[in-house]
Amino acid sequence: MHSRPSPEVAAQDPGQLIPVVRSTALGRCNPLTKIAVALILMVGALLSIDLVSAGLVLLAAVLALPATGLELVAAAKRLWFLPAGALLAAWGTALLAEKTGDVVVDFGPILFTTGSLAAAAAIFVRALALAIPLIVLASTIDPRDLADALIQHLRLPEVVVVSVLAASRLLGLLVSEWQALAMARRARGVAGGSLLRRTGSLFSGVFVLLVVSIRRATTLAMAMEGRAFGRPGRTWRRRSSFAVRDVVAVLISLAVCAVAIGAAHMLGVWNPIIG
Repeated sequence: MHSRPSPEVAAQDPGQLIPVVRSTALGRCNPLTKIAVALILMVGALLSIDLVSAGLVLLAAVLALPATGLELVAAAKRLWFLPAGALLAAWGTALLAEKTGDVVVDFGPILFTTGSLAAAAAIFVRALALAIPLIVLASTIDPRDLADALIQHLRLPEVVVVSVLAASRLLGLLVSEWQALAMARRARGVAGGSLLRRTGSLFSGVFVLLVVSIRRATTLAMAMEGRAFGRPGRTWRRRSSFAVRDVVAVLISLAVCAVAIGAAHMLGVWNPIIG
C-alpha cells in the first residue's frame, strides 16, 4: 500500500529568491510552460498603457500566488524592490507626462494634473504586471529541470546548456571561496595595511581565484566528456515531459490576457504602444 506524499517540500535551493514550501500543480509544470505563461501575461500588460488591462493581469498574478507553492511572507519581504521601482517610474511619469485635465498639485516645478496622474498610475500597475509573473514563476523553476527541457524539447546544444547550468550552480561556491580566501589572507596579515597594499592583495586574490576556477572548469569538462554530453545517442535519466496541467496553465494565461485586452477595449481606455 503506497502512502500519499506530503504536500510540504523543502526549498530546492537555499540561495533562491523565494523559498518553495509546497508542491502544487502549477509548481510541477514544465519549466517551458512557466516561461510561456509569464511571457503571455507580460504581453497582455505590454501591448497597451492603460490601467484596466495591466490591472487585470496584475490581479490575476496576485490571485495565483498561492498556486505557485511559494512562501508568501518571504515573497512579500524579498520583492519589496518591485513596488519601489514601479513607484519611481510612476513619479517620473507624473512629472514628465503631458499635463492634461484639471490641476491637482501645483507647487513650483512640480505640477500634477488628472491626466498625468492617470498615466503615472497606469505605468505603476503596468510595471508590476510585467515583473511579478516573470520573477514569481522563475523562482519555482529548478535549473536542472530547465536544462533538461531546453535540451530535450528545444534541441539546444547539450554542452552549452549544461555548461551554463554548471556555471550558475557554481556561483555560490565561487562566492564562498572568495570569502574563505579573504579570511585566510587577513589571518596571514597580507590583506591589511595601506590602500596600495590592499589593492595589491585584491589583485593577487583574484588571480588565485582565477587559477582555482580554471582547474575546476577543466575537471568539469572532463566529467562532461566522460558522461558523453554532446554525443549522439545519449540517454537521459530525467525525462522532461508535458502534462494536462501544462495545457491548463497556458489556456488560463491566454484567457486572462484576452479578458484584459477585451475589457480595455470595452471601457474605451485601450492605448496601444504601437499604432
